[in-house]
Amino acid sequence: MSEPIPVDAVSVEVFRHLFISIAEEMGVTLERTAYSPNIKERRDHSCAVFDARGHLLAQAAHIPVHLGAFPLLMEAVVPLFTWEPGDTIICNDPFVGGTHLPDVSLVAPVFARTGSLAGFVANRAHHADIGGAFPGSMGPSREVYQEGVIIPPLQLCRAGVRNDAVVALICRNVRTPLERRGDLAAQLSANATGAARFEELLAQYGAAAVDEHGRALQVRAQKAVESLLEAFPSGRFSFVDHLDDDGHGSGPLPIAVTVQVVDGRLCFDFEGTAEQSIGPINATLAVTHSAVYYAVICLLGEDVPINQGAFVPVEIHAPPGSLVNAQAPAAVAAGNVETSQRIADAVFGALARALPERIAAASQGTMNNITLGGWDPRSGTPWAYYETLGGGIGAGPEYDGASGVHCHMSNTRNTPVEALEYHYPLRVRSYALRAGSGGMGKHWGGEGVIRELELLADTTVTLLSERRVLSPYGLEGGQPAQPGLNQVKRGNGWETLPAKFSLPLKAGDRFKVSTPGGGGWGVPPDGESFALNGPNLPDVSTE
Repeated sequence: MSEPIPVDAVSVEVFRHLFISIAEEMGVTLERTAYSPNIKERRDHSCAVFDARGHLLAQAAHIPVHLGAFPLLMEAVVPLFTWEPGDTIICNDPFVGGTHLPDVSLVAPVFARTGSLAGFVANRAHHADIGGAFPGSMGPSREVYQEGVIIPPLQLCRAGVRNDAVVALICRNVRTPLERRGDLAAQLSANATGAARFEELLAQYGAAAVDEHGRALQVRAQKAVESLLEAFPSGRFSFVDHLDDDGHGSGPLPIAVTVQVVDGRLCFDFEGTAEQSIGPINATLAVTHSAVYYAVICLLGEDVPINQGAFVPVEIHAPPGSLVNAQAPAAVAAGNVETSQRIADAVFGALARALPERIAAASQGTMNNITLGGWDPRSGTPWAYYETLGGGIGAGPEYDGASGVHCHMSNTRNTPVEALEYHYPLRVRSYALRAGSGGMGKHWGGEGVIRELELLADTTVTLLSERRVLSPYGLEGGQPAQPGLNQVKRGNGWETLPAKFSLPLKAGDRFKVSTPGGGGWGVPPDGESFALNGPNLPDVSTE
């Protein structure tokens, strides 16, 4: 071990990238060793590094809705166990710092050579099926028990020995056990990679230096957010946006937020949000934290480290029993993927009242979740597949929105056509940008996409989507984007389907998803102005 190094601006920046490199290499390991296309191709996973207190040190550039939830997971899990080298905890419980059941988290400790606990590595990956009533575990459920197997914090590995009984229990409750075994093994490999790199860091610089630089990075992030708040205008800035429906006949459902600075803290109050619903659109508190943290991070510069310190000046009030702080046994499958997007839209809408020159119009506001499953005649085995679709990014004060990309709380890739058709009984008939779906303005919103699939076997098709009724909003006179459209072809003509559905289709049937565009920003060149709460948009209020 080298001599202790002083903590200065240069060394702190070096350690910032050292911590990030651990998380990034974990992600590469997970991608390359995963079994399912959802993790290998779409990269629906996240990796992060924590200090000995379980406080976030660094994260890879993965999925925002995963990463912002990690602090609550660690807060719940770290005190539960007496940690030893070689341990791994598994958990997917949405009400223990989780998001929804397909997102399975693995947490492992890291020890210095002296035997002292020095930190943790963790990853969260979306499994394409975790059991439950619907293939792919993402359907119009009514309670969490219909959404799959619930895994409370359990020891998957103890002193390096895997508990095969836990793996067997999980695999017995899913439709694709071999795929689940492969993806769990990949998650273990990712944490092993992260632990090894963390141990190398400890060996080279010493546990004290690593801890000191970690804390310095957290202080740096906290001060960056506090500096942002110094320029934040006084007052209360409110916004109300709506979910289309809950999949069971209730809607539209408001998500309300008021933002203000109080005693040096940026406070987000969701009072006025609808009560939790019978449908699967309920968000856990961890999901709400993720959306709020993401919005705050978007206001920071690229040179600001993203860690636990950035969250210290942020205060969140989410009424228990509401859509943004659902209580068990609420169904939550879509809360992670759809309600998280609407929370972000509401928060950005409120921030636009305070900082209009820095906030973009609404992006597509949905992940367009497609889950498919059935019996594959090629292999003679069950299959299940999950993907999300990109859409339009909202335009900003100085730029047009991007087209056909994932936005806000989603940061996955699309599944390549070749991989999709190779692995599953599907044929991609069309995959293109959706011309004219972006909102008009001084700067135009991005375009959505059109994805049409033909089924080559009898298949249960499930879709959880939003922004099929209420359009993504424009800002500062910009026009709203076009809402999305879901269609199925079971014969000669196309039928329009609701935002959320699950139905059996036959081989030869097709379904098509047209995703929303992004809202426009600014008065269009012809001078025609659209109000902030323009066509098909919810009410907006400023106090």
